[in-house]
Amino acid sequence: MTRGKIASAESCRRTVPKAGRCYNRAALDTLLAVDIGNTQITIGAFQRDEIRARWRVSTDPSRTEDEHALIFDGLLRSRGIDPRAVEAISLCSVVPPATDIVVGALRDLFRHEPLVIGRGTKTGIRISYDRPQDVGADRIVDAVAVFNLYPGSSIVVDFGTATVFDAVSGEGEYLGGAIAPGIMLAAEALYQRTSQLRRVELRPPEKAIGRNTTAAMQSGLLYGYVALVEGMVARFQRELGVPGSNGCNVVATGGLAELIARETDVFTAVNPDLTLVGLKLLYDLNS
Repeated sequence: MTRGKIASAESCRRTVPKAGRCYNRAALDTLLAVDIGNTQITIGAFQRDEIRARWRVSTDPSRTEDEHALIFDGLLRSRGIDPRAVEAISLCSVVPPATDIVVGALRDLFRHEPLVIGRGTKTGIRISYDRPQDVGADRIVDAVAVFNLYPGSSIVVDFGTATVFDAVSGEGEYLGGAIAPGIMLAAEALYQRTSQLRRVELRPPEKAIGRNTTAAMQSGLLYGYVALVEGMVARFQRELGVPGSNGCNVVATGGLAELIARETDVFTAVNPDLTLVGLKLLYDLNS
């Protein structure tokens, strides 16, 4: 499989093209990017446009502001980053019950007001959606990142609690996408809603035709989702008028991106930090 180089914020230079790719701003000491997802909170610490450290913690809306503050403080110190060096925070969330709690913890700990991506945030892209306010903030952040990092039309496949497909034109227009249940959500549903199926390790079996129940479930989950991705990408490419990979970027991101990417050649790039880079770019644009 042809694997794409994993991009970082350093890939996006400071020169500002007329098309709006990349944003010009003096480098901060430390910027914290926070992506609150349904299952995990992904955190990245940027120093001078490079990701110095990244973490994933479970999303738990029952945690208090003090508990979140202790987590952020401890994570930074564990990587030798003084929390007092954090000068800016950029955050997106698809979990409203957790948003205010995490924002409060960040505000109290770092004494800075986080930029929360939402209505009114400048993005530098056009959103062509029936109801723009319905698009998840993380999807917009991914679209901003892919537009700035990968010239031309792009398809983003984000493997999280849901498997989300998004299309972005080469002119910076967010065109919409598709949402399917995530692979871990499907695996848990098989366990919870059947009498005899059990939890299995998510790894590729030797063959697609499983000779036992564990192998059959692994085949259905992993190879089934590979087929889902390949089929959806092909449909998107046809609708974008760019059949095949030559005229279109196909970027995988999210916690399971590399697992799926090992089983298919549909991706032109694998960038697990895509959302974090998008948050950094949006902070620069809105500052």
